[in-house]
Amino acid sequence: MMSVEEITNPIQEELKEFEIRFAANLVSKAALLDKITHYIVKRKGKQIRPMFLFLTAKMLGEVTDKTYEAASLFEILHTATLVHDDVVDDANERRGHFSINALWKNKIAVLVGDYFLSKVLLLSIEKDNVDVLQVVARAVKEMSEGELLQIEKARRLDIDEEVYFEVIRQKTASLIACVCDAAALSVGRPELQEKMHDFGELIGIAFQIKDDIFDYGDQKNIGKPTGNDIRERKMTLPLIYTLNNCDPATKKELINIVKNQNEDSKTVKRAIKLVIDGGGIQYAHKVMIDYKDRALKLIEAIPTSPAKESLIGLVEYTTNRLS
Repeated sequence: MMSVEEITNPIQEELKEFEIRFAANLVSKAALLDKITHYIVKRKGKQIRPMFLFLTAKMLGEVTDKTYEAASLFEILHTATLVHDDVVDDANERRGHFSINALWKNKIAVLVGDYFLSKVLLLSIEKDNVDVLQVVARAVKEMSEGELLQIEKARRLDIDEEVYFEVIRQKTASLIACVCDAAALSVGRPELQEKMHDFGELIGIAFQIKDDIFDYGDQKNIGKPTGNDIRERKMTLPLIYTLNNCDPATKKELINIVKNQNEDSKTVKRAIKLVIDGGGIQYAHKVMIDYKDRALKLIEAIPTSPAKESLIGLVEYTTNRLS
């Protein structure tokens, strides 16, 4: 598997330039807002979405100002959704650091998220990128619908595989899909937008399934708490498969834990064991690989280049990563 350094090698200069432009786009006259955005920028994650955008763009053509602008728009949007998600989930940590709502309380966190969303609109208008804004707006719509669908279904624990895939398609995969879509648009390849959208969607679904699998892993190995999905009553693929394929007694026990004993660490561990023993992880891994393979098939006909090889490496990384 390629390392992150090897994956980013063809876009090193683009990522450096992007960092400068992204930080500049978030400068504010409000001292508190500037302090918070500085805190966020310093603690940014792996930059998976900008990597997808620049590698896709470079695979299809020459990176332009529009590519940088699209990357900034999507990263600002992603940041806004993370800030709002932490408020919705009442989360005190994000990537091992205090969340915005933990440090500055919910009211300020919501306003910061709103500010980021307004920046997406303003930057699109200022740069005359209404076509890119249309792609961004599609992502916002899908993500909001997916989150609401998940909340609605979690109350009744009646998510089947069909609903599960619709939730993660909207909630997680839509952003990566729109990132790849915008990459094609930004380099003047509108005829490939739909294909790149489908490519990103398939990868986004595989990415989310990998996250689902992590929740049933060893906390020491992956470096973050496990069992959170059970505590939050999230019906993920390993759990759905197990519930649909286990004996009645196991199903009854699992549902009882998720519904009524999801805050007890012993019962959560018991649920994890039942899912593992029931083949839920093995099944989810198989489905994840199928989505990854379908995505890679979509770009088979595109000429080989360092950017394409790195994009394939990034796809492999998303399904083989350890955290």
